[in-house]
Amino acid sequence: MSDSLVIFTLLIFALTTLFIMWRPRGINEAVPAFVGSGILLLMGIVPLSDVREILEIVSGPALTIISTIIMCIVLETIGVFRWAAYNIIKRANGSGIKLFWYIIILCFLMTIFFNNDGSILLTTPIIIHIVTMLKLTKKQKFPYLFGGVFVATASSLPIGVSNIANLIGLQIVGLDLISYTNMVLVPSMIGICTLSLLIFLLFKKSIPKKVDSIQDESTAFIMSQQIPLLSKKAIGRQAIDVQLLKICLGIVILVRASYFILTPLGINIEWIALVGAAILIVIRWFKTRIGVYDIIKKAPWHILVFAFGMYVIVYALNNTGLPVILVEILKEPMSQNLLYASFLSGIMITVLSNLMNNLPSVMLGVLMITEMGLDIQTLQFSYIAIIIGSDIGALLTPLGTLATLLWMYVLKRENIHVTWVQYLKVAIFVIPLTLFVTLLSLYLWVTLIYL
Repeated sequence: MSDSLVIFTLLIFALTTLFIMWRPRGINEAVPAFVGSGILLLMGIVPLSDVREILEIVSGPALTIISTIIMCIVLETIGVFRWAAYNIIKRANGSGIKLFWYIIILCFLMTIFFNNDGSILLTTPIIIHIVTMLKLTKKQKFPYLFGGVFVATASSLPIGVSNIANLIGLQIVGLDLISYTNMVLVPSMIGICTLSLLIFLLFKKSIPKKVDSIQDESTAFIMSQQIPLLSKKAIGRQAIDVQLLKICLGIVILVRASYFILTPLGINIEWIALVGAAILIVIRWFKTRIGVYDIIKKAPWHILVFAFGMYVIVYALNNTGLPVILVEILKEPMSQNLLYASFLSGIMITVLSNLMNNLPSVMLGVLMITEMGLDIQTLQFSYIAIIIGSDIGALLTPLGTLATLLWMYVLKRENIHVTWVQYLKVAIFVIPLTLFVTLLSLYLWVTLIYL
């Protein structure tokens, strides 16, 4: 590739990333990804022969994430998250410390059962309503808000279906969902617990020992039209059908379990997710007569375009030959020692993610390690370290993940202003140590179990 085309590709990449982060006039992030990728395809920097391969790589993960968010929409309309908010306040029983840990658990479970971006869009308004109802000061709100965003984002690590970047990489390195979970579950839980504890210690003095204890059952309906996924038809409904709630939650758990049971039989994850979403839609219609209009309107169909566009841009960046420099530098130490592979992969993606967001960073990182000639075990191990850098290390700045950018947006809309300086003061205390502990845990766990 000529120098002029390399410079042109880098410019398109930089402008696309800038517009995705900036989103002028509220444009969807899929728009700059589509425009940038379209230009690169027209210029021939990414040949049309690669388009089919890219579609095969991104379509399955994108459909899985879309199906998961559709499940979120259905559960919201039947009152699951209003019910969760009410029970958090009730179980806290006037203790600010209990409230903190219940919110941490809520955010963890929301990401485990859905995905990190959907979790942020749903749990952040729940937390805002809770801290507002309890009349907490801005200083007292911060432990709950920061704990929520950090844990919700990091919790996409334990299983590979809570983050689109995780799903795309799994296919490329030939790692199935069960093997991924076996390798990462223990280290990731150590990391998430470390992160939660560090946030608690940092904000210990700000967490109120006592908060209001609300017993009125009407608090079950504290959710309002501020929830991004909430349909207008659901807002007016006051009663929560507990039987319907239990059935739908049971289906979500069954779908999640099916990922591990059915994928070894050759059934693709996206088909399991699509069937699960369809079942929830049918059950909701049968019980409430709510159709699919809110699904069509609110489901993130743009994810297909976004994932495809970003992957085309990363392909173009890889075709410039610039990543080869990093490949040559890292190839030898990573191939000799798993400890080096863990920390070099994790730190590399942490740096890249905080410079240009974690989705393109993971895509680029995975392409790089596949070109290092690593043995299959080191390749898969390095991939997991990349995901740790993407899910935890990327939290060092708000730019690192789409989830943190969504969090900043929701807070701003609710007139809760968190500056970059305030964010960095928290992140610099909790993220580097959590990243170190998680990467070291990964090395020790894999060495203990697999070597």
